[in-house]
Amino acid sequence: MKIGFWGVLAGLLLVGPGARAQKFGWVDSEFIMAKMPDFAKAQQELNALSTTWQKEIEAQKKDLERLKRTYHDEEVVLTEQMKKKRQDEIQLKDQEVKAYQNKQFGYEGQLFKKRQELNKPVQDKVFEACEKVAKKKQLAMIIDKAGDLTLLYTNPTYDYTEFVLEELGLAAEDRNQPGTKGPVKTVAPPKTAATDPAFESDSGTPDVPAKAKPGRAAGKSPK
Repeated sequence: MKIGFWGVLAGLLLVGPGARAQKFGWVDSEFIMAKMPDFAKAQQELNALSTTWQKEIEAQKKDLERLKRTYHDEEVVLTEQMKKKRQDEIQLKDQEVKAYQNKQFGYEGQLFKKRQELNKPVQDKVFEACEKVAKKKQLAMIIDKAGDLTLLYTNPTYDYTEFVLEELGLAAEDRNQPGTKGPVKTVAPPKTAATDPAFESDSGTPDVPAKAKPGRAAGKSPK
């Protein structure tokens, strides 16, 4: 899943003049794999193997220390021939311990090979999911934030990690989902003096519709 700096740079150069029109995105493969049950299972198996091999190495080291102590305690009574034999035994045991340790934990040792074997199916799933996201979102390139490339700044707008998790069926329910519509509320029309006799004006007193004053009938003068 890791992408070397020069590989990404070469890819950008190959895009040529149309680079500005291309869409790019990034993902965090470590974050994605950490959420995958298959990856967790692989790590448990690797930890179990590592613990077993480490115990075997510790047992061999104890045997080596025992040979050294015995030789040190008996050195004064041993002949030169016997000393040479004991020294050869200690040297051979020391070489065996180092060889076994290197075989299990060294570069391209058993742990390294087992990690590749167990992680490859997980990495393949992540790669396939990234490829699907790239096609759906029409991306020219997806960069792995957890890779060898040093990213000094990553704009969250171009983060497609959650979309990859969605392809793997591991996306959070509250991410990459359309917003839910709330209940429709009916807004009541404002009250006025014409619609509500009890309507209060700003003065705090009910507004009463204007009526003809008593004793002022048309054509009559007040007494």
